[in-house]
Amino acid sequence: MYRPVARCPRTTTLSPLEELEQSFLALARTATPLTMPARLVCDEPSEEAWPVDQIRVRLAHPSTRPELRARTWCEVVRRAHELGEPWPVVAVAMTVPVLRRMLSRLARPAHLERQEVEQEDLAAVAVALAEVDAGDPGVDRELFAAADRAVHRLVYAARRRGEREAGEPTVHLGRLHSRVIPEDMEGSMVSDEYQVLARAVRARVVDLAEAQLIARTRLHGESMGTLAGERGVSMRQLYRHRSAAEQRLASHLRHQAE
Repeated sequence: MYRPVARCPRTTTLSPLEELEQSFLALARTATPLTMPARLVCDEPSEEAWPVDQIRVRLAHPSTRPELRARTWCEVVRRAHELGEPWPVVAVAMTVPVLRRMLSRLARPAHLERQEVEQEDLAAVAVALAEVDAGDPGVDRELFAAADRAVHRLVYAARRRGEREAGEPTVHLGRLHSRVIPEDMEGSMVSDEYQVLARAVRARVVDLAEAQLIARTRLHGESMGTLAGERGVSMRQLYRHRSAAEQRLASHLRHQAE
């Protein structure tokens, strides 16, 4: 008698973009989907409201007029700013079709994992989302530009890291330590970026661990995977932690400039 062979369930790990996409589609494909006015992206819609995934399809379609696209993006960002969750998730997920195209053209070093690039992309969009003006017709371009800059910084840092590792071992100088935070920092010959971080620590905008995280990954180009291992957390948790710290830092700097 034939007996089926028992198989272990296959475990798959979703990439950051896939995980976001799953959350986004869950909002759009329920019995009561999250919707937006169809008139935002369509001149004469047959229905008053469309689920957000249909809005995104129309938003990304080349036939959609620029003024409709700008109007829709402004409304998405306004909701993310004023209504809170789940609209920030929706706003970031609206960028996914463009982010996928950007990443498909990206020449990344072999040792830089796609998962890390995707997470960097999404973190940059999330940080920019909190800062952009919802009334700016070019708000989508600002989000995409932030993602593009972040990913190219990551690729550049990975290439430099690869070059260093291929040569002589490099001692990472300039990491922030508690002994240099209070007084020594301003008098030492450090970059403007380190002074900004040091002042933010003194102002209690970020704590020392957050400043070290930003310095090591943004300024030294260290891998988030390495730091996640050191701190005993997942890369996703660490990206969220850094994103929250950078949002507080950006808000603090914006208020100082006003």
